[in-house]
Amino acid sequence: MFREMRRKNQVLSQQESIAILQNGTTGTLAVLGDDDYPYAVPINYFYEDNKIYFHGAKAGHKIDAIKKHNKVSFSVIAQDDIISEKLTTYFKSVVAFGTARIMEDDAEKRSAMEKLTAKFASDQPEQKRSEAITTQFPALGMIEMTIEHMTGKQALELTKK
Repeated sequence: MFREMRRKNQVLSQQESIAILQNGTTGTLAVLGDDDYPYAVPINYFYEDNKIYFHGAKAGHKIDAIKKHNKVSFSVIAQDDIISEKLTTYFKSVVAFGTARIMEDDAEKRSAMEKLTAKFASDQPEQKRSEAITTQFPALGMIEMTIEHMTGKQALELTKK
């Protein structure tokens, strides 16, 4: 169903790919948008147990697209060093494919939002994060992506190191 990566000598292990997702802060979510045009949007996220979680508004292009067609892809670039003298880049990236669902259960949605805010605002007291979630909760949307297939890739020069 999913294509194998053509350049197998550049494949990252599952553990390395998961580490990229765990350590990343922003990725690009791609959905089938209006009039079947691809729609790719940069978004903050967190990864846990083969799932990726995103937040945003309860309405908009992204939500409409997921309601219409729940198959999505998500990519994260962990390294992108330009090596101008060699006319190349030393990169590490991950692409994940899966299905997205809009989280409806308030307790489940709140739990995911608490984990997201802990990732991005760990230096803030838990009470402050909780109050912010409570204030924004009525307008808050959460999406859960279940990963069905994932590949990580790195520049050939990095495989030699």
